[in-house]
Amino acid sequence: MTGYLNILLRLAIWFLLTADFGIANTIIGVCVALLLPRRANPGALKDWLHAIGEIIIAIPQAFIEAIEIMVRPHRYEAMTMEHVKPQRTPGLIFLDIFVITFTPKTIVLKYHEEGLYEVHRIQRRKQS
Repeated sequence: MTGYLNILLRLAIWFLLTADFGIANTIIGVCVALLLPRRANPGALKDWLHAIGEIIIAIPQAFIEAIEIMVRPHRYEAMTMEHVKPQRTPGLIFLDIFVITFTPKTIVLKYHEEGLYEVHRIQRRKQS
């Protein structure tokens, strides 16, 4: 089941890159998604469902944060290091970075191979 989710993720990235839903492009995208190398240990289905749930929650959160930024300006910045959840596949790490970056107040600047995300945040008040 998680193999299908990996293929769907690759195909979604293909469509985002090409912005073409034609038959020929879809066939090429499926071929590329199938030919890209796979990892030996695919993520557990539970991890994928949790990541999809986080994406669903991030959509309204992004709208709320955008309105909050317009109504009450955020003048302070902070850099934090967040740990990657254990046993994450590259596909799940990509989805984690996507969720963090999707919301207007945060962006992932760098992924460290040691299992850390470097996250830039804007805040209303300076944290002590």
